[in-house]
Amino acid sequence: MGDSRVRIADDTDRWSRRGVLAALGAASVVTVAGCGGEARAKDGAGAATSRAAVRVSPADGTRQAGFGSPVTVAVTGGTLSAVTVAAADGTHLKGTYDDGRTKWTSSSHPASDTEYTVRAEVDGSDSAHTTSFTTKKPGATFVGYFTPEDGSTSGVGMPVSLTFTEAVTDRAAVQKAITVTADPDVEIAGHWFSDTRIDFRPEEYWASGTKITLSLRLKDVEGADGVFGTQDKDVTFHIGRAQISVVDLRAKSLTVRRDGEEIATYDVSGGDAEHPTWAGKMVISERFEETRMDSTTVGLGDEYDIDDVPHAQRLTTSGTFIHGNYWGAASAFGTSNTSHGCVGLRDAQGADDPSTPGAKFYKSSIVGDVVEVRRSGEETVDPANGLNGWNMSWADWKAGSAV
Repeated sequence: MGDSRVRIADDTDRWSRRGVLAALGAASVVTVAGCGGEARAKDGAGAATSRAAVRVSPADGTRQAGFGSPVTVAVTGGTLSAVTVAAADGTHLKGTYDDGRTKWTSSSHPASDTEYTVRAEVDGSDSAHTTSFTTKKPGATFVGYFTPEDGSTSGVGMPVSLTFTEAVTDRAAVQKAITVTADPDVEIAGHWFSDTRIDFRPEEYWASGTKITLSLRLKDVEGADGVFGTQDKDVTFHIGRAQISVVDLRAKSLTVRRDGEEIATYDVSGGDAEHPTWAGKMVISERFEETRMDSTTVGLGDEYDIDDVPHAQRLTTSGTFIHGNYWGAASAFGTSNTSHGCVGLRDAQGADDPSTPGAKFYKSSIVGDVVEVRRSGEETVDPANGLNGWNMSWADWKAGSAV
């Protein structure tokens, strides 16, 4: 009886070990069990069970995964029935299968500094293959500062202008990540003025009432070697009434037209013979009730320093304004050009007299309005000097696009 008990114990132990070894062998070989496929193996009980291997890239547990390539899920010994790639914030990467449904590829790259969970289901399997990975942070970044502001109303000459914090070497990649659309629809083209600036505009001035949307999809776009964008946002602004003013510096006059009708005329004084005012179509980019103007900031030495210039509206980056003037002789307006390049209208010190031409014109204006200077004796302003791309032909403008 004792020998029998010993033999029974040995047999039981032997079969138990076989069961454990069989189970361990199945776990090490099988990624997804119980699914249909060509690869098959016999389990310990002799039943046929299919085997399928799922491979995910980036690999499970990766903590510093790259974000410049799509996510892929591939299976051998089976076909994929469903794949989901979910970020920690609940967003998903969309993707497509190959013809045999043995590979899935995300349609876009994963975002930087984001944790993802991948779930892959294989036809015929009762369980899913689940992995996770986290993408690395970009080493260097850039953003695009844009004008006009979100929710603002601008004049018909306002372009959409972006200035980048880092020089862009892959202009095409960056421009493809920026979309400007208009309602009502109109063709819009981008033009690179430099490695840090791109503007967008239509062929002609915007129509009054147009709604314009700037879509920035710059996040993780590599603008230069190792430098990635961070923005993913939409910006909307509107075009108001159409006000276009014409300065004739031979006649020393300013004529203001709104929606095609003349609403005001003013006497002005422009740049003198030594400091002529730029000619061309210029867009109001900034407005100040009062501001300081110091000649040293525009390369004119100590010619002037006035700390309370009233009703000043910027026309160029280099320092051309149309503004009120209280220090000049009243007789100069409408009769002579006496300034250092700006266009002046009679005004009062303190910017507190609404009856003056300077105050009236300022009140009637908004950012984005067009001021066209004619017969000034000077060359046409450089299109990059301010928001003044309207001084470029449509063909030349489109030639400056990277896409």
